[in-house]
Amino acid sequence: MKVKKRKKSSRMHGRKMGTHGGGARKKRKGSGHKGGKGMSGSGKRADHKKTLVTKMYGNKYFGKQGETSKKTARDTRKRINLRDIELHLDKYGEKVGGKFEINLKNYKILGDGAVKSKLIIKAKDASVTAINKVQKAGGEIIISTQKKVEKSEK
Repeated sequence: MKVKKRKKSSRMHGRKMGTHGGGARKKRKGSGHKGGKGMSGSGKRADHKKTLVTKMYGNKYFGKQGETSKKTARDTRKRINLRDIELHLDKYGEKVGGKFEINLKNYKILGDGAVKSKLIIKAKDASVTAINKVQKAGGEIIISTQKKVEKSEK
């Protein structure tokens, strides 16, 4: 009965050259043969890391994304079309008299879709087509404007 198991390092000498089964000694010195340490590079045979990386991090890991730099300020306003408001009137507003009052203070109203009912919409911004369509149906869009504090020049 064998009590102590031999270590792999003693079994995998690689013809007594001290390479631990890794081929030629010069291939194991740095990380150049592998294409860099860690996740850098894609190796000598171009795509051998790709399947693992895309499984772990998705397809946005490799290559450039987008046309602008990461420092560029993005337009983060929420947008909603008139079609969506018309379909979900009970969700967005309540009926007061013969009109629907809708409070979407953080949204920009876009003009896609038809308006059949009278709407009073409070919004941050609205497109020209949205304003025209709501006015034709007998409603209005109230845009909340915030005054920006300008820095005084010295």
